[in-house]
Amino acid sequence: MAEYTTIASNFVQNAIEEDLKNGKYTEGIHTRFPPEPNGYLHIGHAKSICLNFGLAEYNHGLCNLRFDDTNPTKEDTEYVDSIQADIHWLGFSWQNRMFYASDYFDKLYDYAVELIRKGLAYVDDLTAAEIKAYRGTLTEPGKESPYRNRSVEENLDLFARMKAGEFSDGEKVLRAKIDMAAPNMVLRDTVIYRIAHTHHHRTGDKWCIYPMYDFAHPLSDAIEGITHSVCTLEFEEHRPFYDWLLDSLGFDPNSRPRQIEFARLNLTNTITSKRKLRQLVEEGIVRGWDDPRMPTISGLRRRGYTPASLRNFCEEIGVAKGNSLVDVAMLEHCVRDDLNEHADRVMAVLHPLKVVITNYPEGQEEYLVADNNPMHGGSRFVPFSREIYIEQEDFMEEPPKKFFRLKPGGEVRLKHAYIIKCEEVIKDASGQVVELHCTADLDSKTGGATAGRKIKGTVHWVAAKTALKAEVRMYDYLLETDEDGNVPADFLNALNKNSLKVIGDALIEPSVKLTAAGTHYQFLREGYFVVDPDTTPDKLVFNRVVGLRDSWAKAAKKG
Repeated sequence: MAEYTTIASNFVQNAIEEDLKNGKYTEGIHTRFPPEPNGYLHIGHAKSICLNFGLAEYNHGLCNLRFDDTNPTKEDTEYVDSIQADIHWLGFSWQNRMFYASDYFDKLYDYAVELIRKGLAYVDDLTAAEIKAYRGTLTEPGKESPYRNRSVEENLDLFARMKAGEFSDGEKVLRAKIDMAAPNMVLRDTVIYRIAHTHHHRTGDKWCIYPMYDFAHPLSDAIEGITHSVCTLEFEEHRPFYDWLLDSLGFDPNSRPRQIEFARLNLTNTITSKRKLRQLVEEGIVRGWDDPRMPTISGLRRRGYTPASLRNFCEEIGVAKGNSLVDVAMLEHCVRDDLNEHADRVMAVLHPLKVVITNYPEGQEEYLVADNNPMHGGSRFVPFSREIYIEQEDFMEEPPKKFFRLKPGGEVRLKHAYIIKCEEVIKDASGQVVELHCTADLDSKTGGATAGRKIKGTVHWVAAKTALKAEVRMYDYLLETDEDGNVPADFLNALNKNSLKVIGDALIEPSVKLTAAGTHYQFLREGYFVVDPDTTPDKLVFNRVVGLRDSWAKAAKKG
C-alpha cells in the first residue's frame, strides 16, 4: 500500500517524533485500534483505522486490534466478525495481535485491588442518580459520598463480595478516589467498576462485575505495550484520568502509553452514531447494517465504494485537532476517481425506448468493437441488430435549442456504431411515444466511408435481441440536511423518502453476464455501478455507486 503522505506531516506523527527524540519508546512505536463490538464499523472508524495502522506502518512499528468488550449487554460475536472483515477489506492486518479487554479481566481486577490498597478507590453505595447529583456542575464543586472514607479493609471486603455476586445490579460501584472539587469533572471520583449479572460472549458467567471504559482502556494499552493511544477528540477531557491511573499504578513514564486526540470525522448528510445507526436497523428503516445507504463500512462496500477510495479519502481530509464538517462530495470524488481508472465501460439503458432501424436487414446481427476503459485499454465485442433500445430521455418530439440527441428528422451517432436518423414516431392510444423508426448511415461505423462524418450527439444503446434484463437500485442520501449540511438532532424526521428508487426493467449489454458480485462498471453517461450480492444466474442486480458529475472536483478547481 502507498505510504501515507499526511502521516508524515500531521501533529500526531510530530508528537511521535518528539517522543523518540527525547529517548522515549526505545523498543519501537506500537498503536492499536480498539473498537467496541456493539455494532458495525462506520466511515468514522475507517479514518481511525487508517490513522492507527498507518502510523504503525509509517514508523515501522506495530498496530494491535483490540476489542473493548467491557459492556456485555450490547456486544455480540456478529460484530466481532464484521469488524475483522472490514479491517481486512480496507487493506490492513493486525497479524497475530488480536486481543480483547476481557483477556485482561483478571489483571484489571488485581489493579483495582491495588488502588483500594493504596487508598485510591472505594466502594460506593450511592445510586446512579445520586452519584450524578453529588458530582456537581462545571461551576460548582461536587460533594463527597458518605461512603468515600470507608477503610481499606472494608473496601477490599465489599469489592470481593461484589465479585462474588452478593449484590444486585446497581447496588454498589467501585470509584476512583481523586478530587470531588476538580475542575475536570472526569476526575470527580469516576466510576471504574459496576455490577452487571450478564452473560459475556467470551467469559460466560465468570464475572458479574465489569470495568468501565475509562479504567479498562489505559490499562489494556499499558499491558499490550502501546506507545501512543490515538483516539477522537471527545476523550480529551478523559486524558487526565488516563494519566492519573497509570501514574497511580506506577507505570514508567518513558514507556507507558501516551494518549493523543484527533478530530473525529463529521460528514454532511451522514450520521455516525452507533446508537442511531442501530435504531435505523432495528426499526426496519434500512435493510440491515450493510444497506448501501448506511455509512457503515459494510454498507459502503455493498454500495460499491472501494478500499482504495476510502483510504485516499482519509488521506485527503488529513488529521486535525479541531472538529469540522467534511462535504460528502469529497468522499464521492475519491470513489469516482478510483472507479474512473479501474471500472470497465458498458452500455446500459435504464428507461428503454425501442428503435427499429428500418434499412438494416432483418435477422442480421453483427459484433462491433468497443473500448473497455480508456485508462488501461482492452476491448470487447458488442452485438448489434435491427431492433435496439435507447434511453427515453435521448428523444424529444419538441426539443429545446441545443438539444443534441434524437428528434424527428434529426441524427445522432450510436456509440461504437452507426449514425441514425429519426424518420417516424410511433405512439400508443394515450399519445405516449413507444417506438421510433430510424434509418442508419450504414457506412458510418468505424472503418466505413462516412465514419468521420461529424454529428454533435452520441447516445448509448443495447440490442433488443441480446440485452440482459436487470434490476438497478438508484441510491441517494439517506438523510436530508439543513443549509449548513448538518443532520437535525431529530434525524428520523430528516429521512429522505427518495433515498432508494428501484428500476426493474433496465437493459444491459450481454458482456456483464455471470459477473461476480462486487464487480464495477461505468454505465456510459449514467454513472458507476456495482453488481449486488442479490444477483443470481437468473437475475442481475446493480447498485448505483456514484454519478459521473463531480461537484467536489469542480469546486476544488475554482478554489
